[in-house]
Amino acid sequence: MENNYYSIRMHAQRGRAHLSGAERLVRKAQIDGVVAEMLQRATEYDPASLRISVDEIKTAEIIRGPAPNLTEVPVPDFQAGRERALQALLAAGVMSDVATSAIETIAGGAGPDGTNMRGAMLIDARTGDRLEPVTARGVRASRMDVEPDLEEAFTRSLVSQGLIHHRTREALILAAKVLAAPGIIAELCWSDDPDYTAGYVSAPGFGYLRIPEMKAKGESRGGRAFFFMPGFKLTETIQFLEEAPFLINKLGLIGSSAGKR
Repeated sequence: MENNYYSIRMHAQRGRAHLSGAERLVRKAQIDGVVAEMLQRATEYDPASLRISVDEIKTAEIIRGPAPNLTEVPVPDFQAGRERALQALLAAGVMSDVATSAIETIAGGAGPDGTNMRGAMLIDARTGDRLEPVTARGVRASRMDVEPDLEEAFTRSLVSQGLIHHRTREALILAAKVLAAPGIIAELCWSDDPDYTAGYVSAPGFGYLRIPEMKAKGESRGGRAFFFMPGFKLTETIQFLEEAPFLINKLGLIGSSAGKR
Protein backbone atom coordinates (compact mmCIF):
# COMPACT_ATOMS: atom_id res chain seq x y z
CA MET A 1 0.00 0.00 0.00
CA GLU A 2 1.17 3.50 -0.78
CA ASN A 3 0.53 4.67 2.79
CA ASN A 4 2.79 2.05 4.34
CA TYR A 5 6.25 2.81 5.67
CA TYR A 6 9.60 1.11 5.07
CA SER A 7 12.25 0.30 7.63
CA ILE A 8 15.73 0.91 6.20
CA ARG A 9 18.68 -0.38 8.21
CA MET A 10 22.39 -0.22 7.52
CA HIS A 11 25.22 -2.08 9.22
CA ALA A 12 28.90 -1.90 8.28
CA GLN A 13 31.68 -3.90 9.87
CA ARG A 14 35.23 -5.16 9.39
CA GLY A 15 35.83 -8.58 10.84
CA ARG A 16 34.06 -8.61 14.21
CA ALA A 17 34.35 -4.84 14.62
CA HIS A 18 31.23 -2.72 14.22
CA LEU A 19 31.97 0.37 12.12
CA SER A 20 28.70 2.14 11.37
CA GLY A 21 24.96 1.69 11.60
CA ALA A 22 21.86 3.70 10.74
CA GLU A 23 18.07 3.41 11.00
CA ARG A 24 15.21 5.16 9.19
CA LEU A 25 11.46 4.60 8.90
CA VAL A 26 10.24 6.34 5.77
CA ARG A 27 7.64 6.50 3.01
CA LYS A 28 8.23 4.68 -0.27
CA ALA A 29 9.18 7.86 -2.13
CA GLN A 30 12.12 8.41 0.25
CA ILE A 31 13.71 4.96 -0.10
CA ASP A 32 16.14 5.70 -2.93
CA GLY A 33 17.50 8.85 -1.34
CA VAL A 34 17.87 7.34 2.13
CA VAL A 35 19.62 4.22 0.82
CA ALA A 36 22.05 6.39 -1.16
CA GLU A 37 22.83 8.46 1.94
CA MET A 38 23.45 5.35 4.03
CA LEU A 39 25.67 3.81 1.37
CA GLN A 40 27.81 6.94 1.16
CA ARG A 41 28.07 7.16 4.94
CA ALA A 42 29.04 3.51 5.36
CA THR A 43 31.73 3.50 2.68
CA GLU A 44 33.56 6.32 4.48
CA TYR A 45 34.55 3.72 7.10
CA ASP A 46 36.05 1.29 4.54
CA PRO A 47 33.93 -1.69 5.63
CA ALA A 48 34.67 -5.28 4.71
CA SER A 49 30.96 -6.09 5.04
CA LEU A 50 28.04 -3.76 4.36
CA ARG A 51 24.35 -4.61 4.59
CA ILE A 52 21.36 -2.39 3.85
CA SER A 53 17.91 -3.90 4.32
CA VAL A 54 14.50 -2.50 3.36
CA ASP A 55 11.37 -3.97 4.95
CA GLU A 56 7.76 -2.90 4.53
CA ILE A 57 6.00 -1.79 7.72
CA LYS A 58 2.21 -1.59 7.88
CA THR A 59 0.99 1.77 9.14
CA ALA A 60 -1.38 0.11 11.61
CA GLU A 61 1.60 -1.51 13.40
CA ILE A 62 3.35 1.78 14.16
CA ILE A 63 3.53 3.04 17.74
CA ARG A 64 3.74 6.79 18.19
CA GLY A 65 5.10 8.90 21.02
CA PRO A 66 6.78 12.21 21.92
CA ALA A 67 10.40 13.22 21.65
CA PRO A 68 12.07 14.02 24.99
CA ASN A 69 13.09 17.58 25.79
CA LEU A 70 16.78 18.15 25.01
CA THR A 71 18.97 20.09 27.44
CA GLU A 72 22.64 20.85 26.84
CA VAL A 73 24.92 20.26 29.85
CA PRO A 74 28.20 22.18 29.42
CA VAL A 75 31.27 20.47 30.93
CA PRO A 76 34.99 21.35 30.76
CA ASP A 77 36.25 17.87 29.83
CA PHE A 78 35.20 14.25 29.47
CA GLN A 79 35.97 13.37 33.09
CA ALA A 80 33.48 16.01 34.20
CA GLY A 81 31.11 14.78 31.51
CA ARG A 82 31.15 11.25 32.86
CA GLU A 83 30.64 12.52 36.39
CA ARG A 84 27.61 14.49 35.21
CA ALA A 85 26.31 11.38 33.45
CA LEU A 86 26.73 9.39 36.66
CA GLN A 87 24.72 11.91 38.64
CA ALA A 88 21.96 11.86 36.03
CA LEU A 89 21.77 8.06 36.14
CA LEU A 90 21.48 8.16 39.94
CA ALA A 91 18.66 10.69 39.64
CA ALA A 92 16.89 8.34 37.22
CA GLY A 93 16.92 5.52 39.76
CA VAL A 94 20.00 3.52 38.71
CA MET A 95 22.06 2.20 41.63
CA SER A 96 25.43 3.92 42.09
CA ASP A 97 27.62 0.84 41.55
CA VAL A 98 25.57 -0.17 38.51
CA ALA A 99 25.89 3.27 36.91
CA THR A 100 29.61 3.43 37.63
CA SER A 101 30.19 -0.03 36.17
CA ALA A 102 28.25 0.81 33.00
CA ILE A 103 30.35 3.92 32.38
CA GLU A 104 33.58 2.00 32.97
CA THR A 105 32.46 -0.85 30.70
CA ILE A 106 31.66 1.44 27.77
CA ALA A 107 34.94 3.30 28.30
CA GLY A 108 36.87 0.03 28.14
CA GLY A 109 34.92 -1.41 25.20
CA ALA A 110 31.77 -3.36 26.03
CA GLY A 111 32.22 -5.92 23.26
CA PRO A 112 34.51 -8.93 23.07
CA ASP A 113 38.19 -8.13 23.61
CA GLY A 114 37.46 -4.48 24.29
CA THR A 115 35.72 -3.82 20.98
CA ASN A 116 32.51 -1.85 20.48
CA MET A 117 29.18 -3.65 20.60
CA ARG A 118 26.77 -3.40 17.69
CA GLY A 119 23.86 -3.05 20.10
CA ALA A 120 23.39 -1.84 23.65
CA MET A 121 23.97 -3.42 27.00
CA LEU A 122 20.68 -4.16 28.76
CA ILE A 123 21.34 -3.83 32.47
CA ASP A 124 19.30 -4.52 35.58
CA ALA A 125 19.20 -1.06 37.20
CA ARG A 126 19.36 -2.53 40.72
CA THR A 127 21.74 -5.48 40.48
CA GLY A 128 23.86 -4.62 37.44
CA ASP A 129 23.17 -8.01 35.83
CA ARG A 130 23.53 -8.07 32.04
CA LEU A 131 20.15 -9.07 30.57
CA GLU A 132 20.73 -9.10 26.81
CA PRO A 133 20.30 -12.62 25.31
CA VAL A 134 23.65 -12.45 23.47
CA THR A 135 26.16 -10.37 25.41
CA ALA A 136 28.53 -9.87 22.48
CA ARG A 137 25.73 -8.48 20.29
CA GLY A 138 23.61 -6.61 22.81
CA VAL A 139 20.12 -5.27 22.12
CA ARG A 140 19.66 -2.98 19.13
CA ALA A 141 16.88 -0.40 19.14
CA SER A 142 15.48 -0.40 15.63
CA ARG A 143 12.69 0.81 13.31
CA MET A 144 12.22 4.43 14.39
CA ASP A 145 11.99 7.93 12.93
CA VAL A 146 9.99 11.17 12.96
CA GLU A 147 6.55 11.60 11.40
CA PRO A 148 7.13 12.93 7.86
CA ASP A 149 5.05 16.06 8.48
CA LEU A 150 7.23 16.89 11.51
CA GLU A 151 10.59 16.29 9.81
CA GLU A 152 11.13 19.88 8.68
CA ALA A 153 10.22 21.36 12.07
CA PHE A 154 12.37 18.77 13.86
CA THR A 155 15.41 19.57 11.74
CA ARG A 156 14.84 23.31 12.03
CA SER A 157 14.63 23.14 15.84
CA LEU A 158 17.97 21.31 16.06
CA VAL A 159 19.74 23.52 13.52
CA SER A 160 18.51 26.67 15.27
CA GLN A 161 20.49 25.58 18.34
CA GLY A 162 23.62 24.64 16.40
CA LEU A 163 22.92 20.91 16.61
CA ILE A 164 23.78 20.10 13.03
CA HIS A 165 25.46 16.68 13.32
CA HIS A 166 23.42 13.75 12.04
CA ARG A 167 24.33 11.80 15.18
CA THR A 168 22.37 14.21 17.38
CA ARG A 169 19.24 13.77 15.29
CA GLU A 170 19.55 10.00 15.31
CA ALA A 171 20.32 9.81 19.02
CA LEU A 172 17.31 11.91 19.98
CA ILE A 173 15.00 9.72 17.89
CA LEU A 174 16.49 6.55 19.36
CA ALA A 175 16.16 7.94 22.89
CA ALA A 176 12.48 8.68 22.27
CA LYS A 177 11.80 5.06 21.39
CA VAL A 178 13.92 3.66 24.22
CA LEU A 179 12.12 5.78 26.81
CA ALA A 180 8.80 4.47 25.49
CA ALA A 181 9.88 0.84 26.08
CA PRO A 182 8.30 -0.92 29.08
CA GLY A 183 10.64 -1.17 32.04
CA ILE A 184 13.38 1.16 30.74
CA ILE A 185 14.20 3.89 33.27
CA ALA A 186 17.32 5.41 31.68
CA GLU A 187 19.76 5.27 28.78
CA LEU A 188 23.46 6.11 28.67
CA CYS A 189 25.37 6.62 25.44
CA TRP A 190 28.39 8.16 23.86
CA SER A 191 29.58 7.85 20.28
CA ASP A 192 32.21 5.47 18.95
CA ASP A 193 33.16 8.02 16.25
CA PRO A 194 36.75 9.18 17.09
CA ASP A 195 35.90 12.73 15.99
CA TYR A 196 32.61 13.01 17.89
CA THR A 197 32.94 13.34 21.65
CA ALA A 198 29.32 13.95 22.66
CA GLY A 199 27.04 11.62 24.55
CA TYR A 200 23.88 11.74 26.61
CA VAL A 201 21.79 10.38 29.43
CA SER A 202 18.03 10.18 28.96
CA ALA A 203 15.28 9.34 31.41
CA PRO A 204 11.52 9.99 31.67
CA GLY A 205 11.98 12.43 34.55
CA PHE A 206 14.34 14.89 32.84
CA GLY A 207 14.38 14.01 29.15
CA TYR A 208 17.58 14.02 27.12
CA LEU A 209 20.70 15.54 28.69
CA ARG A 210 23.26 16.13 25.96
CA ILE A 211 26.82 16.16 27.29
CA PRO A 212 29.29 17.50 24.69
CA GLU A 213 32.36 15.86 26.24
CA MET A 214 32.06 12.18 27.18
CA LYS A 215 35.41 10.95 25.87
CA ALA A 216 38.73 12.28 24.62
CA LYS A 217 38.87 13.25 20.96
CA GLY A 218 40.40 10.45 18.92
CA GLU A 219 39.00 7.74 21.19
CA SER A 220 37.06 5.14 19.19
CA ARG A 221 35.49 3.28 22.10
CA GLY A 222 31.86 4.11 22.75
CA GLY A 223 28.51 2.45 23.16
CA ARG A 224 25.21 2.56 24.99
CA ALA A 225 23.38 0.98 27.90
CA PHE A 226 19.67 0.59 28.58
CA PHE A 227 18.72 0.31 32.26
CA PHE A 228 15.83 -2.02 33.04
CA MET A 229 13.74 -1.99 36.21
CA PRO A 230 12.53 -5.47 37.28
CA GLY A 231 8.77 -5.88 37.44
CA PHE A 232 8.24 -5.78 33.68
CA LYS A 233 8.46 -8.65 31.19
CA LEU A 234 11.96 -8.64 29.79
CA THR A 235 10.96 -10.42 26.57
CA GLU A 236 8.34 -7.75 25.83
CA THR A 237 10.88 -4.99 26.41
CA ILE A 238 13.42 -6.54 24.03
CA GLN A 239 10.71 -7.16 21.43
CA PHE A 240 9.61 -3.52 21.64
CA LEU A 241 13.16 -2.20 21.30
CA GLU A 242 14.18 -4.40 18.39
CA GLU A 243 10.98 -4.92 16.41
CA ALA A 244 8.18 -2.45 17.18
CA PRO A 245 8.06 0.41 14.62
CA PHE A 246 8.02 3.81 16.33
CA LEU A 247 7.47 7.35 15.07
CA ILE A 248 7.83 10.60 16.99
CA ASN A 249 4.51 12.45 16.74
CA LYS A 250 5.28 15.36 19.08
CA LEU A 251 8.45 17.41 19.27
CA GLY A 252 10.13 18.27 22.56
CA LEU A 253 11.81 21.48 23.63
CA ILE A 254 15.42 22.05 22.56
CA GLY A 255 17.64 23.88 25.07
CA SER A 256 19.74 26.78 23.85
CA SER A 257 23.53 26.92 24.00
CA ALA A 258 26.25 28.03 21.62
CA GLY A 259 28.86 25.94 19.89
CA LYS A 260 27.03 22.64 19.64
CA ARG A 261 27.48 20.15 16.83
